[in-house]
Amino acid sequence: MQAAVEHCRRTRRPTFLHLRTTRIMGHAGTDFEIEWRSIEELCAVEATDPLLRSAAIALESGLMSADELLALYETTRKRCFTAAEDADRRPRLASLAEVVAPLAPYTPAAVAKEAARPAPEAARLAAFGGAEKLPEKQAPRHLAIQINKALHELMAKYPETLLFGEDVAQKGGVYTVTKGLQKAFKGARVFNTLLDETMILGSPGATPTWACCRCRRSSTWRTSTTLATRSAARRPACSSSATTSTAIRCWCASPGWVTSAVSAATSTTTTRSPRCATSPASWSAARRAATTRRRCCALAALAKVDGRVAVFLEPIALYMTKDLHEAGDGQWLFPYPEQGQAMVLGEGRVYAPDADDLVVFTYGNGVPMSLRAARRIAAERGWKVRVVDLRWLVPLNDAFIVEQARSAKRILVVDEGRRSAGVGEGVITAIAEGGHGARPFGRVVGADTYTPLAGAAFLVIPGEDDIVAAAAALAG
Repeated sequence: MQAAVEHCRRTRRPTFLHLRTTRIMGHAGTDFEIEWRSIEELCAVEATDPLLRSAAIALESGLMSADELLALYETTRKRCFTAAEDADRRPRLASLAEVVAPLAPYTPAAVAKEAARPAPEAARLAAFGGAEKLPEKQAPRHLAIQINKALHELMAKYPETLLFGEDVAQKGGVYTVTKGLQKAFKGARVFNTLLDETMILGSPGATPTWACCRCRRSSTWRTSTTLATRSAARRPACSSSATTSTAIRCWCASPGWVTSAVSAATSTTTTRSPRCATSPASWSAARRAATTRRRCCALAALAKVDGRVAVFLEPIALYMTKDLHEAGDGQWLFPYPEQGQAMVLGEGRVYAPDADDLVVFTYGNGVPMSLRAARRIAAERGWKVRVVDLRWLVPLNDAFIVEQARSAKRILVVDEGRRSAGVGEGVITAIAEGGHGARPFGRVVGADTYTPLAGAAFLVIPGEDDIVAAAAALAG
């Protein structure tokens, strides 16, 4: 080992060690080694017990005598049994509430207060490079830039925050979402990892280990983490079938996590005009405040105050989107809000709340798709169409969903995820359990497959035509 360290320091090259290790005893209580190992092999392994070798080294070096070694061994044995007996006397979990309490603590008032707390002015000015460069003073921008500005603000607000991932540092991310962050906050806070998603998340299985620890260690273990990740299939070009996968549901399957899907830097204010389903240009300037920052603030506050794991899903296709209906209309560009604004957990967005001929529940990419489809449906059928942006996928706001379904004559659920185990299933369940499942409803959803490259992707993921066709199927 010393030679390896010296070689690495001298040559500045990787050094590999091939070490033989000893495995004693089975994998678990039901793993009886005698069933797959011979007695002779087990005896040979026992003879290489590292504990015995350590004792031999202590004796040979004169560090300890035989009596001292035995005394240490017995003292350690007693400590272990005492600890086990103490654990056995502790109260058992007796209710579901006690089981889930460590997973999902939520103190709304404290979270809201923290989310609304502005970043220190000096730190904010330094992050953005001066008062004239503050994001709220800039022209309306697209989603990627709004997320970038929100990240600058959060890093300024929380000096303990680290940002790391694949190519997020000097390069600024594949889509420039993290551009300028390393320059503003230096390499100790913003740095690249290996190109290995499993390593980044520490995820040996379906759920990262650090998320499981909270359940097992109760309030003694905090997993304050905000995870931003690209989601939904790329449209239309892509580099590999792995990165185009629309595996949204995997971010919704870990207990205790909070998962939000952004569609754009859109307003949280419920706009009363039914024209919004077909003409977002009718929104007033005051209502077109960006919520990217507001949602980032809410998720960061949730992680900070309650130690939660918060996931922010960013649809790749909407990063650079500027237009909604026609090229150049600029209807998917939004200004950045002033400080002190934050979104409430579970708060959705309703376009044309007075429309009731058809209500479309969706999120992420589905929001602009549904708005475009709504204009076509209105022109073809004369229907008033309401589009509901869920925003929060875990936990789903069942009460909000039921309230929106209550006045609907027809219901569509647009889910770009896969058909099986998708977010849309939870929406339909909430509607049915709320007593509104009898009215005509349909689902527009992706296929149970990986997303292929280029134009073939549109064979897998839903589009505007699918939404219009589904609405037509409900006409009868």
